[in-house]
Parts: sequence; C-alpha cells; structure tokens
Amino acid sequence: MSKIITNIKVLKDETLLNLQNSKAINTVRAYKSDFKDFELFCYKNGFRSLPSQPKIISLYLTYLSTKNVKISTIKRRLVSIGVIHKLKGHYLDTKHPSIIENIMGIKRRKGSLQIGKKPLLINNLKYIINVIDNKKIEKIKKLRDRSIILIGFSGGFRRNEIVSLDYEDLDFVEEGLKVSLKRSKTDQFGEGSLKGLPYFHNSVYCPVVSLKKWINFSKINSGPLFRRFLKGSKLSQKRLTDQTVALIIKEYLTEGGIDSKNYSGHSLRSGFATSAAESGVEERHIMAMTGHKSPEMVRRYIKEANLFKNNPLNKIKIWDFKK
Repeated sequence: MSKIITNIKVLKDETLLNLQNSKAINTVRAYKSDFKDFELFCYKNGFRSLPSQPKIISLYLTYLSTKNVKISTIKRRLVSIGVIHKLKGHYLDTKHPSIIENIMGIKRRKGSLQIGKKPLLINNLKYIINVIDNKKIEKIKKLRDRSIILIGFSGGFRRNEIVSLDYEDLDFVEEGLKVSLKRSKTDQFGEGSLKGLPYFHNSVYCPVVSLKKWINFSKINSGPLFRRFLKGSKLSQKRLTDQTVALIIKEYLTEGGIDSKNYSGHSLRSGFATSAAESGVEERHIMAMTGHKSPEMVRRYIKEANLFKNNPLNKIKIWDFKK
C-alpha cells in the first residue's frame, strides 16, 4: 500500500512539473509577480492566499478597481491567481458567478477602453536612428543599439525574443535575412518559427544591413547576438535583459527631446503592427509576422491605424458650406 502511495506522490510531483513547464519562463515570472500583489492584499486583510476562495478573489478585484487599475490588468491578475493555484496543485473556480459578475459590473461602471503605451511608428523610428547616428558615443554601442531597434521593429519581435536571439539563429540569404525563433510566448511547445526580413531600398534604415555591420564590427560568431558592455565599452559574453530594450528606446527618445514615459519595449512590436495596418497589410500577414495567435490585438492596431485613414469627416466638404 505504501508503495502505491509513493508512486502516486511521484506522479503528482511529475504532473506539477509538467504544468510548470507548459508555460514560458517569462510568462511564469509574470504570473508570480501578479500573485505577489494578491498575497500582499490577503496578508493585510487577514485572508489566506493559497488556496483562496472565489469571494476573496472577488474582493481583491473590487479593490483593484478602486485603485483605477485597467480592466485588462484586472483580468490578467485573475488569470495569474488561477494559474498559480494550478501550479501549486490547488483548484480555484475562476468562473464562479461572484467573480464573473463582479468583473462585468466593474466593466460597466469603469469602461474597458485601454490607453496603453504608444507605438513607435515609422517617423519615430527614423528619428531615433538619426539620434543614435548623431550622438557622440562609441561606434560599437551605436551599431548594437540601432540594430536592436531596427530588428525589433521590422520583425515585430517581443522584447524577450530580441534578447534571446543567438548568432546561430541567423541565415543571411540573397533576399535578406531569415531569423529562427526557437521559442516564443505563444509557442509553448517549442516548435519554433521562421521570420524573413528583406533588404530595404534605403540602407540607412535597413535592419539586415545594420545587423551585418554590428556582427562584423563586434566579431560575434556564436552565442548571444545582443550583449552587455563591460567598462570601457568592452563587449561581454552575457546577453541583454528584455528590460534593457525598453531602456535603450527611452534613452534615445529622451535624447531627441521626446517624452519617453509614453513608450515601452513593446512600442517596437506595436509600431510595426500599426504601421503595417496603415499601409494596408492584411490582418493574417501581420499576424504571421508578429506571431499573434488571436486576431483581437491585431484588430486593435488596425482600428487605431484606420482612425483617420477611413474617417468620414475626410469626405465632408465642410469649407464648401455657405451660410
């Protein structure tokens, strides 16, 4: 009997390990970060955070709404709490009426329009590259930073995808560059994907040309593509963190006199999607490049891109009206 119990315990441990590995590392990190906020709420109010109950979760969501937290963040926190329960072997009914109806009430009272960070559009991109090129810094830093920005935008990459790139993931071909992604946020089984970046007519803003210059100058021939600097601009063997991508963008925006607080590392990815939508690229082609599994977010980019493009006021000849 004890042997059977031991085997069940082993199976339970293995199952929990499988559940943990079903999520990308950065995703699990984000879940844990969200759950810490819930833990703090429970600690301050004398509640048990793990396992918790639907009525406690509902109170927490109401608390978030009183702090003017966006509805998208509230929903994400709920998902995180549910996932952490699952990873720890606990059941939590996140579809319980007290939770779902509370969220519906919050949406009706607060609204659900999201005002996120601004996308980095074509004009912004060119402006930043010009700022980098004209700034008095070491050539090696210029080449690295402009390559990060141009590759990040042109491939619609997530921040963690940019910094996870290795030299071995690149294949320069006649048409441009093939980039192999070993794994991404929406590729939970590690099947990988391939992106193609063509040569641009304007070589100044071409991601392929810029990346070639970075590789040649840095003499990187294996391992992490984008690396940290040691003192004296000496290149280390350690890859950049995804937070560094956001800091690089903000650094050059600020240098150029643009308020950087409205932008983030995600601005490269959203900027690509919005710019593609403005240029009339079909939804499915945008999704193929960005790796979005759901069209919902891409449609938001398209809607924003068409805000003025298909505006009915453009058809009204207001100035032709006579009194």
